[in-house]
Amino acid sequence: MRYLWPCFIIFNLIIINTSSGLAKGNEGKRSNLNWLTYYPDTGNKRDAAVKDSVLKDSINIVKRHTVYNRLADSVNNDPAGLALFPGVSLQQLLKGKSAGLYIQEPSGEPGTIQNMFIRGAPMPLLSRKELYQSQPLVVLDGIPLITEHPFAFDIQQYDFNRIGPATNIYAGIDMNNIASVEVLKDLAASAIYGPRAVNGVIVLTSKSPLNARSITFNSYIGLAQRPGVTTINGRYENAFRQRFYDLYTTNGRYSDDENYPIYLSDSLNNAYSGKSDWSDLYYRNALVYGINFGISGGTNKANFRFSLGNLKNEGVADQTGINRYSAMFNINMKPLKWLVFSAMVNANRLERQRNKTLRDRFAQINYFPDLSAPPAPNKDYYGEYLDQYKKGFDDNKTNLIQGYGRLAIELGKFNISSTFLVDYNEGYRDVFYARTLLQGNSYASNYYGYNQRVMINNKATYDVIFNKLHDFHFEVGQSTQWDTYKYNNAYAYKGVNDYIKINLLDSDPKLPNGNDNPNYLNPVAFPRELTYRFLDKMKDNLVSFYGKADYTFNSKYTLSATMRADGSSNAQPTSRWFYSPIIAAAWSLKNEFLADATKVNDLVLRASVGRMGRLNAYDNYAQGPQYTASVGYTGNLTVPGYNAFSVLTRPYSYGWVGYGIPWSYSNQIDVGVDAGLLNNRLHFSIDYYTKTEKNLLLGIPAYAEYGYKQSIESGMSVQNSGVDLTIRADVFKSKNFGWTSTFNINYNKNRLKALPRGLKEIVIGDRYLKVGEAVDQYWLLVNQGIYSSQAEVPVVNGQPIKYNGIAMQAGDPRWQDINGDNAIDNNDKVLKGHSLPVFSGGFDNDFKYGKWNLGLSLYFNLGRDLINQEMANRFDFINREGNSDVNSVKEITYWEKRGDYNKYPLYNPWSTVIPYRVDQDLFLENASFVKVRSISLGYDFTQALKLKKIRLNKLYVYGAVNNAFTITPYTGQDPELVTYTGYDTGYGQPIPRTYTLGVKMEF
Repeated sequence: MRYLWPCFIIFNLIIINTSSGLAKGNEGKRSNLNWLTYYPDTGNKRDAAVKDSVLKDSINIVKRHTVYNRLADSVNNDPAGLALFPGVSLQQLLKGKSAGLYIQEPSGEPGTIQNMFIRGAPMPLLSRKELYQSQPLVVLDGIPLITEHPFAFDIQQYDFNRIGPATNIYAGIDMNNIASVEVLKDLAASAIYGPRAVNGVIVLTSKSPLNARSITFNSYIGLAQRPGVTTINGRYENAFRQRFYDLYTTNGRYSDDENYPIYLSDSLNNAYSGKSDWSDLYYRNALVYGINFGISGGTNKANFRFSLGNLKNEGVADQTGINRYSAMFNINMKPLKWLVFSAMVNANRLERQRNKTLRDRFAQINYFPDLSAPPAPNKDYYGEYLDQYKKGFDDNKTNLIQGYGRLAIELGKFNISSTFLVDYNEGYRDVFYARTLLQGNSYASNYYGYNQRVMINNKATYDVIFNKLHDFHFEVGQSTQWDTYKYNNAYAYKGVNDYIKINLLDSDPKLPNGNDNPNYLNPVAFPRELTYRFLDKMKDNLVSFYGKADYTFNSKYTLSATMRADGSSNAQPTSRWFYSPIIAAAWSLKNEFLADATKVNDLVLRASVGRMGRLNAYDNYAQGPQYTASVGYTGNLTVPGYNAFSVLTRPYSYGWVGYGIPWSYSNQIDVGVDAGLLNNRLHFSIDYYTKTEKNLLLGIPAYAEYGYKQSIESGMSVQNSGVDLTIRADVFKSKNFGWTSTFNINYNKNRLKALPRGLKEIVIGDRYLKVGEAVDQYWLLVNQGIYSSQAEVPVVNGQPIKYNGIAMQAGDPRWQDINGDNAIDNNDKVLKGHSLPVFSGGFDNDFKYGKWNLGLSLYFNLGRDLINQEMANRFDFINREGNSDVNSVKEITYWEKRGDYNKYPLYNPWSTVIPYRVDQDLFLENASFVKVRSISLGYDFTQALKLKKIRLNKLYVYGAVNNAFTITPYTGQDPELVTYTGYDTGYGQPIPRTYTLGVKMEF
């Protein structure tokens, strides 16, 4: 119950406010409270505008007849309001806006990748592969957007960041160009998009061209506030370590320890023991701004919309930032009464200045230089270090373009359309580090990669109504998708000098005497034997057919049935096709029983059940037993050959892939109720759902005698079940004052139902999966304090309790012996906590007084835990000092005081049991939080300008404070800054508080 109190408070507040407001407010016809917010109220009638737009592909007949459950899916139907938030990515804008949509933001660094989950994670998140396969589909004007494939991680030593620019693809969405945002969560709504929609869909529909001329101008400028931090220096660190020396060494003096780090041992060294003012160079007050200009016009025969935009978002840490240039063009033409042509092009350019963290740099260059001392906390010395970066560069550029061309024939009740869609993005990263950064060893790297999706959709529909009672809709469709993922990557060491910053090649194929040049395309600026090249390409084709029939009787009963057949090139030849049936029904209780009830405007009961196939992410699943052209050596697994010769080997590290692998699929059930009450002043939508994933793939340790680490086998099953609730109320309405509240919450729990081979449990790395338990739990030792003296160490039959064969001593942790065998090992670990929230949601309030508007937005996660790995690393200083591995890397933020040191016992850090190991519940913390996401205040000058006869359709000026503050029991930096595995490593840059001033104009 520890995480339920904020949920209960928020829920009770909205119920109280709703009740009091409805008692006092007017009961008349609903009016708009804010021109920025529009809530559709179409009753049970089919919305012709929706039907005839691109959006009709995302809304089935049940949704058209069940208006109010679109309340839960439409992100408050307020993309203009979302545009007030100075976010870079789509994920940032949608956080807390839809019940069941949970968003992770591991870092506040602008342009970095965030993760999304709709109604829980469908599988254990063991690697980037599972993370990629758990993401929802994002659709822009019918184009299913393609993202970065994780196959490049196969050549990486670490999965901190993907090679290349690693920029968030969804940072290319300008919300000023978006007319509606819908989150489709059940198969009845998302089945139209096929297997790629198995995790849910986020549908973005761009603004339509207008027949009359319209010019819009939207802009904001603001300040991202530098965070307040407490810096420390070598003297503080010595005092911190002195406590351990006092307890566990003979003379209690670190100065007598010959292994004590030199950078701390000299108290007169001003670089480390003097002023700790490095934060003046690392943190800053940063500029954020955005601008969008749009023009629209035309006639009934042809119209268009064109927009240009620019966004700049500087990070508050490490000189990071992103710059986006965007352009969008929409056109509709109707040369004949029955013929319609429409097209759209959306283009973006993203330029990102990324962080300078040592960990990411060493992971990029694939080796570790001298780690005996971290960067100095003194500003003068740290500034000299930063100057070395200016001798090189780290350029990260991403180009994105989406577009479609659609030809539709409208013949009354019968319509045919054919659409050609393209989504293409490419990324470049060019890096050079000078030798002064790398102990005399310069480094250069070049990356180019692209992701491309080409698609053809064909569809035919037929609508007919008999006797005004029987409403039929028939639809058949076919689509073909071609996906390509490609990258080229090369890096080199020890260049000629720091003035030549690229890996130049001898580009002349001939010598002066006319003979062939034996060094053609060989490196010139870097040694050939220290130049490495990698390239890979993956393709995936999908062919789909579907049929759909909808029937409504007397505006009371609705039945919808869909049948799909999907064939994937990533499926094995014996299981190439998968067939997906979906059935949905709705019953209008209002029209059936409450037709004369004036206080009940709508009441609908609906249900859907269906099955959808899940695509394999990798093409090698379709190949069966195979060879690979990868061979490496100990310490560097990414070298693709030996002596520059490629070698074919079995994929021993990846695992054995056999035959007989079927499609994975998802069985989903959804039951919901939608209601509009009290003259539509109160709307609510509640859904109960269950999603059961079947035949998921998992690597099972096997075939070690043949050299394999694992066998890739199907048979894993995971179930997510829960409740989505959305309530929207016009709490108070009068001529001059209005108050609208929207509250959404999701409750979700997951459970592992089956493992391959009928196994009941399995250990994979630091994860323990057990049938019947949640898949997002941590596997930890239970910490019960400290053995303060040797007499407290339990002794059984003359033997002290041991950890993995090591006798416990005074100063060691008191770990619970779960099975009572007088030994601590993996059998004493338990499953605890949840890395994904049990409850998540948001609470938005919009107030209007005259022409003033006040908005307040909250976002919360409850029932979520994280591992404070940063604090584990801080206390485990003995094992992290001076080694040549990633665990010994100390960033400049090492000199920042974070967390509560007093809550941890003073263990013996020299103990071989590693007392501050991260796999114990000592570092497990409650990461529930409530955040004040945004506070905005605006004034509508439109009417005042019209009185002065100024030709301006809209003028709205506003100011906002975003990420105002957080309420949380977590003692670390920020409960949001965690990896997808649930660990706070300390590498996430702060999510800043921002202050913005903006204007929205329409001529």
